[in-house]
Amino acid sequence: MNTEAVGPVSAGERINSVDVLRGFALLGILLMNILGFALPLATYFNPKVAGGHTGANLWAWVLQYVLFDGRMRGIFSMVFGAGALLLLTRGEQRGAGAAIADVYYRRILWLMLFGILHAYLIWWGDILYPYALMGLILYPLRKVTPKALLIVAGVQIVLLTGMQIGGGFHLRKMRDDAAQADQAAARGQKPTEEQETAQKEWKEKQKEIFPGAADIKKEIDDYRGGYISALKRRAQVTMRWHSLPYYFPMLWDMLCMMLIGIAFVKLGVLTAERPYRFYAWMAVTGYGIGLPINAFAAWKSVQQGFEPLLLMFTTSTYQIARVAVTLAHVAVLLLIVKAGALRWLTARLAAVGQTAFSNYIGHSVICSALFYGYGFGLIGKLERYQLYYLVPPIWAFQLIVSPIWLRHFRFGPLEWCWRSLTYWRKQPMRVRQHEAAPQGDAAMAANERG
Repeated sequence: MNTEAVGPVSAGERINSVDVLRGFALLGILLMNILGFALPLATYFNPKVAGGHTGANLWAWVLQYVLFDGRMRGIFSMVFGAGALLLLTRGEQRGAGAAIADVYYRRILWLMLFGILHAYLIWWGDILYPYALMGLILYPLRKVTPKALLIVAGVQIVLLTGMQIGGGFHLRKMRDDAAQADQAAARGQKPTEEQETAQKEWKEKQKEIFPGAADIKKEIDDYRGGYISALKRRAQVTMRWHSLPYYFPMLWDMLCMMLIGIAFVKLGVLTAERPYRFYAWMAVTGYGIGLPINAFAAWKSVQQGFEPLLLMFTTSTYQIARVAVTLAHVAVLLLIVKAGALRWLTARLAAVGQTAFSNYIGHSVICSALFYGYGFGLIGKLERYQLYYLVPPIWAFQLIVSPIWLRHFRFGPLEWCWRSLTYWRKQPMRVRQHEAAPQGDAAMAANERG
């Protein structure tokens, strides 16, 4: 095997704009993930369950839904797809041949294992495992044209939207059949088998979206208990998520953005090579489409009292608006990077992006220590808006520590472990003195190359 051809990316080969996007998305994901640590699971989908849904809490939910929910994951997914393509094309350009496929799939399979361990041992909301699942099918797509990739992604978005609308009609029929079963029972008649099935499914659906006080207390008590108690609760949720079929819509949600990320690297979009006008129109168009749709859906959801059946139809525009706002966020960030503005911030975001794996797991370690019983046990004790007081200090810590770490080490600690396992050899960790450079200078140089 040509070890030079398949070695890890060097500092000089990094694309600053991609690192900035990854760092921004990684920090932004915490805005959503902290809810999964601090409040019962159902709260993520229905703010009326816990954490408050009026006043400041309602505004916190609205801003999250309109600006961030799914958008940060969208950017992160785009960058994941972009990173896969860059690794493969770099290896092929170096003459690695088939060896790069071996490296790529080892990298993905190790990521899958890391994701499984993260989900069971630290937090059920892990994203590494589903990313690895999608990563398995990205390799054959490296040669596909940008146009074809964008068409496939567009079809997936349309199908996801249609599936949610179809789910709404299915839920309506389930509710109506369940009501007929209740009416038949009230008249002393035996419901049909179909009605009994619908009755059972409708009750389970209502319990999932509107869990009772006893169920909420049990969930909170499990996480406030010891580590084993929390592990058992996590295992129940993780097994459920990991048992879903490979073609489950949530995975398409990630895959379509990965395809867009691959296409955008090929087109020079994510590398900040397109003209300023391109990014300006991308931002204006994305926000012009996505923000009004999101705002209307949020207003309608509040007006409808977050009724689960109505929500299925009200939020059926989620995917279209999510993609639009995601692309707008990307465009604004790339405009900033391309203009060389806010270098004090973009250099730090790039450092967070370079150590995204370590920082992502760091979020989980910090939040589990804050909210679970083997830490401070704060789960269920804070209102929704109060949770966002905790986010900026975590951001500040990672924005300060990440560039300092990279002055002394080539990789984040988990990145080093992942790369060593991927290439089957221990990677050099420390930065030699003659290699060290201030993060801002390195970022600017990378941007000029990109």
